[in-house]
Amino acid sequence: MKYIIKRISAFKHATRGIITAVKEEAHLKIHVCASLVVMGMASYFNVTTTEWCVIIMCCVSVISLELINSAIERLSDAVYPHQHPNAKFIKDVAAGAVLVAALGSLTIGLLIFWKYVMA
Repeated sequence: MKYIIKRISAFKHATRGIITAVKEEAHLKIHVCASLVVMGMASYFNVTTTEWCVIIMCCVSVISLELINSAIERLSDAVYPHQHPNAKFIKDVAAGAVLVAALGSLTIGLLIFWKYVMA
């Protein structure tokens, strides 16, 4: 029983972290809104199950990386309260990971939706 209570508590902490990040991080809000728009489009165009899976994985990867990026930025600010070359590198690389996922997801989205929009 203690194990289950700890897992529920961990789930609550994770949920609170997601909610807090969405409230405080502008880029995360943008990614969440973009994901909702894309999922609305997928529903409207009645995409295939396979396309749904790809769309969901793209949305999840971008949002997950943005959550990690936000955590890395906060940690970097705590470790390096003043400007520091290491902090800049850490933040730039983490942001770059989000950019790669976002551009890849955009490309996949264009490939999926092109045939529906042009039909």
